[in-house]
Amino acid sequence: MRPMNFDPAEKLSESEIEDTWSVLSADERAEAFCLLGREEAQDFFLKISVDDRAQIIRRLPEGEKRLWLRLLAPDDSADLIQHSPDEERSMLLNLLDDQNRREVNVLLTYKQDVAGGLMNPHFARVPPDLTADEAIRYLRLQVQKHLENIYYVYVLDEAQKLLGVVSFRDLFKATPDKKVRDIMKVEVTTVSENQDQEAVAKIFSQRKFFALPVVDDFHRLKGIITADDILHAVQDEATEDIQKLGGMEALDKPYMQMGFWEMLKKRGVWLVVLFLGSMLTATAMAFFEHEIAQAVVLALFVPLIISSGGNSGSQAATLVIRAMALGEFQLRDWWRIVRREILIGFGLGIILAVLGFLRILAADYFFHSYGDHAFLLSFVVALSLVGIVMWGTLMGSLLPFILKKFNFDPASASAPFVATLVDVFGIVIYFSIAALILKGSLL
Repeated sequence: MRPMNFDPAEKLSESEIEDTWSVLSADERAEAFCLLGREEAQDFFLKISVDDRAQIIRRLPEGEKRLWLRLLAPDDSADLIQHSPDEERSMLLNLLDDQNRREVNVLLTYKQDVAGGLMNPHFARVPPDLTADEAIRYLRLQVQKHLENIYYVYVLDEAQKLLGVVSFRDLFKATPDKKVRDIMKVEVTTVSENQDQEAVAKIFSQRKFFALPVVDDFHRLKGIITADDILHAVQDEATEDIQKLGGMEALDKPYMQMGFWEMLKKRGVWLVVLFLGSMLTATAMAFFEHEIAQAVVLALFVPLIISSGGNSGSQAATLVIRAMALGEFQLRDWWRIVRREILIGFGLGIILAVLGFLRILAADYFFHSYGDHAFLLSFVVALSLVGIVMWGTLMGSLLPFILKKFNFDPASASAPFVATLVDVFGIVIYFSIAALILKGSLL
């Protein structure tokens, strides 16, 4: 690996920077970037993440900032500005030319996780009354001016309303004097400018498009979303959900770029919430202090009982949250899902109950561990496992729907959160069953 102090007289290759990129500080990354050749630097700049681009731009001289910012498409420029500190956004906007600044300002009015915030306002367009030959020449002019990639050609009227779409194959196949309106397809799949990125991603997944047109309420074409755009957005959202499932606040920067105090805050808040929830478990244990004092053997199975409920709840929550994110069911399907999970919880509880029942009887048979009441004790543990595992799957499947109903992120129903909730009620279920069955014997 190269040393971190770069020699300004030498040039680095793109592969050399990629090998060390993850361990470099922000200043070292900017320094290394400046040692790339111009063509390699352009390729590398377009390849790296938005956060990395913002860090590099921030450390370049003003003239260089203008050059690299103008290299980006409007949607990428908007993303970079959104990932920059508030006090720098106006300065970055002023580095753009007038047309790009107007386009970026429009994009900045949208939320980042909706179609309008992901779209590129540059797309191939033709009027419906051009001939095929005229349309080809018109598209050539557009490519020379501002189009980098052309996936589909959209047919617009004078009010910019979307009339149809035409493929290059059909344009070149048509006779030179044939009108565009006669060869275009009028049935076009579109997305609304305020449509959530998850719904957009689902359309891409189902229909296998390279790009989708984004329209407003009047069916005017505002821009296009490419498959690459939605891929990056979905990756970011999946990362956020996974972090939340781990029982913490989602990071808004890559792991290595999070400062110590930022990381402490992100992880500490939820950890404190979970700790306070766990204190309720101790409160529940204290409530059954009399039963524990009379039959200390009951306490031996507490970790076994509550961990089984927590694990089943975590499984259910993870499966439901992911299926919900993929659009496999809607909010109205909650009862069907919950009913299914209760039945699955019952089946899982029976499996664990049989294992727990046999384990206690076997230990007592070989080692005489539990005395004269081993059979009743094994029955208590078995029955408790059925109840607690069912309760865990119920909570794990129901919580995401409750959060979704009140417009919270379902991923907030993290596995640790569900496990903590199940622990408290698991204690109550376990000792309530023990008090009922062992009354007059051990209790």
